[in-house]
Amino acid sequence: MLYYLYEHFGINLFHYISVRAIISFFIAFLLTLYLMPKFITWAKEKATQPIYDLAPENHQQKSKTPTMGGVVFISSAIIAIILTVKFNFFTIISLLSALGFMLIGIMDDWGKIKGKSNQAGLSAKRKFILQWILAFLIAFALYFYGFDTSLYIPFYKYPVIDMGIFAVVFWAFVIVGMSNAVNLTDGLDGLATIPSVFSFLTLSIFLYFSGNAIFSRYLYLPFELGVGEVVVISMALMGALLGFLWYNANPAEIFMGDSGSLTLGALIGLFAIFAKSEILLIFIGFVFIMETVSVILQVGSYKTRGKRIFLMAPIHHHFEELGWSENKITIRFWIIALITNIIAILSIKIR
Repeated sequence: MLYYLYEHFGINLFHYISVRAIISFFIAFLLTLYLMPKFITWAKEKATQPIYDLAPENHQQKSKTPTMGGVVFISSAIIAIILTVKFNFFTIISLLSALGFMLIGIMDDWGKIKGKSNQAGLSAKRKFILQWILAFLIAFALYFYGFDTSLYIPFYKYPVIDMGIFAVVFWAFVIVGMSNAVNLTDGLDGLATIPSVFSFLTLSIFLYFSGNAIFSRYLYLPFELGVGEVVVISMALMGALLGFLWYNANPAEIFMGDSGSLTLGALIGLFAIFAKSEILLIFIGFVFIMETVSVILQVGSYKTRGKRIFLMAPIHHHFEELGWSENKITIRFWIIALITNIIAILSIKIR
């Protein structure tokens, strides 16, 4: 909306992506701060978090904590985005993706709440199918739009392969994989929040450069007209996440739920696709990938050898079982996320 003030009234300030991105950040942040307490008051009676039976014992005391905070901060971000973004293919796809994955998360969260059990939401199979259907729709939309199907790897300037139609499967895998990875990470107060902020910040840098013909040429990044506008969306999500963290910091007053975590992960994956940084997600989303790999290793080891690698998976529970405090685990994981995202940003020049 602000962009169109520039277009129709000549207010030049709103022409700049950087200005509108900062405005979207603050709108989403302040709106989340304002709306979250009202939602918490309602959710204390209607939407408290069922705790997984096999979770560490100290988690059972969180059973009265409200959940579905993702509905508030994602909605706040969407309002901020609508007010500040210039609509194009990439921004519309991003908004539709956010709405779609948030809806899947709401269905799962509400099922758990109504059933008063962590197992009462969408079945794993049904949730997985819904995620894949939505991810394939997004991937096909990108393919038929004519989005570049080349694959890039970190620290190398040129594409290594043109995936062609197979890019659709790869893109869908990235979206679903990251969606579930963030969901697995969201097990401690604030644990998924700051790594998500770091991921969106790093992706904002890549998207801004990739959407600028001069910067992308100088840095040997793939140029895609219009993709820079996604920075406005990314910054809105960062603002909303920091507003959410105000209430989610330990001890949490509210959890994000699947409505938040599934959506954040899907958007991190989607923005990495826009920025041609899918493989770089190894660094950008390192904490999320580490959590996912720990589950895969644990399950694989138990099924093949009958032995567990970790005391409990995902890996943050392993450290809880070792006696680490929740705050120590969370902050150390934040530090890891910061370091790996710095490495990802360095890859812009070390190519």
